[in-house]
Amino acid sequence: MKLQQHIIDEIIKNALKEDLGTIGDITTDNLISDDIIVEGEFVSKEEGILAGIEIAERVFNIIGNEKILLSWEIKDGEKFLPYTVIGKIKGPALYILKGERVALNFLQRLSGIATKTRILSKMIGDYRCRITDTRKTTPGLRVLEKYAVFIGGGVNHRFGLYDAVLIKDNHIKACGGIYKCVTKLKHTLSHVNKIEVEAETLEDVEEALKAGADIIMLDNMDIETMKKAVAMIKGKAVIEASGNINEYNLKEVAAVGVDYISIGALTHSYKSIDISLKFR
Repeated sequence: MKLQQHIIDEIIKNALKEDLGTIGDITTDNLISDDIIVEGEFVSKEEGILAGIEIAERVFNIIGNEKILLSWEIKDGEKFLPYTVIGKIKGPALYILKGERVALNFLQRLSGIATKTRILSKMIGDYRCRITDTRKTTPGLRVLEKYAVFIGGGVNHRFGLYDAVLIKDNHIKACGGIYKCVTKLKHTLSHVNKIEVEAETLEDVEEALKAGADIIMLDNMDIETMKKAVAMIKGKAVIEASGNINEYNLKEVAAVGVDYISIGALTHSYKSIDISLKFR
């Protein structure tokens, strides 16, 4: 997954504007002159998977007009231990202090998502299914959070309502049934668009198969029902499991034989990794 700079820049500029407002950093601006040069280190306080160095670096490029130099000891996707020096920074203290919190916020949160994704992905490493994310992301930060999932070893589901079809329960109720939904979309969409359908019951699975759905999401099914659904589908469609799946039942779901397991908690219930920036 390649991050597009114009999208990153817009997110970063909004974050900096939120922090600096229209006045600026009233502490730093009144204490530090622009000729003071400092060196510092990004240090982890706990174990994790790194994600977001490109974003953190861009924060300092924007606020410091590229007067700040950064180097990284490890890359995105690599594991670090507590009290590891992740990277180094050198430049005018005036600008580094203004960008510090924004850069760390991105690093800490994206590393938290990558770490959670890596843990869950490793748990099902012996199975053929993959972990995927959802649209349950922080408004305005979806592209970055999905990037962190990718870095952690997960697969990205759709990025929005615009890039993939997913017929959910409310679509089904509003349209009048799964068969109606799928049939209508097959007549209006291009043949290259895959159609995914949420199925809550075995009857839903049967209807989705009859309609010719490409992907069937087994939504909030218990393990026994899921097993029956997988047997019914038998390779006729890609199978995704979703709903109330966590580290306690993940392996059991993977063992059923689904192709993908989508977990909203990757981006809505992660724990940020504690990373600090210390001047030497």
